[in-house]
Amino acid sequence: MKAIFIAFDQAYYERLVETLPRLGARGFTAWQEVQGRGTVDGVPHYGTHAWPSMASAMMIVVDDDHVARVLDYLHELDVATPKLGMRAFVLPVEQAI
Repeated sequence: MKAIFIAFDQAYYERLVETLPRLGARGFTAWQEVQGRGTVDGVPHYGTHAWPSMASAMMIVVDDDHVARVLDYLHELDVATPKLGMRAFVLPVEQAI
C-alpha cells in the first residue's frame, strides 16, 4: 500500500472528493485550510490580504496498483489549471490498523 499526500488549491476539493473513489481511493483525510507556496513558481496560499487564496491537503491510502491511475488524474488536473497549483507525494505504508 502507498499513501499519497496531496497539497492543492481549495478550488479542487469537491472535484477530488467526487473523482478519487472512482480511481480506487475511497477513504481520505483532509485538512481544509493549509498555507504554503510552490517550490518553483507557485503563487503563495497564505489567506492574507496580499495572498488571499488558501490551500487544502489530503492524504489517501491506496493499493500499489492504483497509484499510477491517481497520479495521472492529478497530473491532468494540474496541467489543465497550472495557476491553481497542486503537488502530490507518494509514501510507503509500512503498517496500518
